[in-house]
Amino acid sequence: MTRGQRNIKWIENYCYIPEGKFVGNKVKLTVKQKKWIKLIYDTPTRTFILSMARKNAKTAFSGFLLLLHTAGPEAAPNSQLYSAAQSRDQASILFNLAAKMVRMSPELNAVIQIRDSAKELLCPDLGTKYKALSAEASTAYGLSPVFVVHDELGQVKGPRSELYEALETASAAQEAPLSIVISTQAPTDADLLSVLIDDALTGSDPKVKCILYTSPKVDDPFTVKTIKKANPHFDLFMNTTEVKRQAAEAKRMPSRESSYRNLILNQRVDVTSPFVSQSVWSGNGDEPHPFNDNPVYGGLDLSARTDLTALVLIQQDGENINVWPYFWTPEAGLFDRARNDRVPYDLWVEQGYLRTTPGQTVDYGFVAQEIGEIISSIDLVRLNYDRWRIDELKREFKSIGLDLPLEPFGQGFKDMAPAIDNLESELLNNRMRHGMHPVLTMCAANAVVTKDPTGSRKLDKNKASGRIDGMVALAMAIGRAMAHEETMNIDDFINDPVSA
Repeated sequence: MTRGQRNIKWIENYCYIPEGKFVGNKVKLTVKQKKWIKLIYDTPTRTFILSMARKNAKTAFSGFLLLLHTAGPEAAPNSQLYSAAQSRDQASILFNLAAKMVRMSPELNAVIQIRDSAKELLCPDLGTKYKALSAEASTAYGLSPVFVVHDELGQVKGPRSELYEALETASAAQEAPLSIVISTQAPTDADLLSVLIDDALTGSDPKVKCILYTSPKVDDPFTVKTIKKANPHFDLFMNTTEVKRQAAEAKRMPSRESSYRNLILNQRVDVTSPFVSQSVWSGNGDEPHPFNDNPVYGGLDLSARTDLTALVLIQQDGENINVWPYFWTPEAGLFDRARNDRVPYDLWVEQGYLRTTPGQTVDYGFVAQEIGEIISSIDLVRLNYDRWRIDELKREFKSIGLDLPLEPFGQGFKDMAPAIDNLESELLNNRMRHGMHPVLTMCAANAVVTKDPTGSRKLDKNKASGRIDGMVALAMAIGRAMAHEETMNIDDFINDPVSA
């Protein structure tokens, strides 16, 4: 037998199913679980990452591997084994499951001691010890693990975890350390698990293996076919009736869609309530029609000098609204910003979706010149702007003789709340055509709102997971367009009440 086959045989001989509808039965590993074990042990492996949706027996699989290294053929004398989780409750889940497996197996119960209060398993004959750790406890510096399970690493926000780094660097003292990462996906590309998955999928380190089960975001999220792509054990371990109910619920209530996409479809979606769901945004993804003779409204968000400057123009076209976004960013440092933000700015520049200005910061003279060219053949009625840094751009407009219908637009609840309501209404009614512009789509995916005590909403850059400049500009454009339309209707009524 190969090493992997030997380990499979040991698990099936000595481990019992601790929970669920098959509780008490000896483990019979699935075809996919056997494949994962062979990948880990029959090829040189330093890190194995397994990401799939919840309720696919991730924790049970982790428990099998822990026992394999505690008292099985992978056990190294006097070795330290750990599982790491972000909270005490999460840390308890894996320990409790492994402890149940020990208690249910006469052979394992005879050689492994359980210390519930310390969340430890010990095999005195081999000197091996497993302990569950959490990020809420003191750090793991000073340990020397040969085997680590990073449980639900997707809960780590941002690219760093002190507990993860402490355990990984501590493993350097071992000859053949092994780390197992098992988790549903993190919300954003910038989170630690996403960074690890993306790096593993490049294949740059052959000792880092990654198995990722996720449903493509372009697929219909509510079909069984799509669900199965993120759930390798859909027909075996999962309550399929309940999963289908959750899909129907998420389809009815957009507020539930983000959580559904993350937990059931294993997609990178922030479960905090986004301003607009992916399905709603995609439902407005038709290409905008060419400019017509109708008035055009715009929103301009300058942002910081090294971030994105956004101009969004909109125009009524029958019952629909055409949306044309334009973005600028400094040419210098483009690749560094693409890496830091984890979005393909360089590719978008190449494809023409993102414009660059010379230098290290956004060149407002360059932007002013290009805005003049963009609006030269359209009837721009109003260009609404965020007051931040606008004086610099106004000077550039004046220097080239460009007279624009500029109007300030407050970023507080007073001005933003009605704009957000109007934008949401148009999106929910599928009346916008934004063409799935990738930079604007990124901004839409990052956009979140905050509320005041009265329930009024505004876009919140501080709570966003990434750039939202394009959505701020779109909200300003449509907010003023709707206000102008309402004013015109009132004027029409006063001048000609019968016709109005």
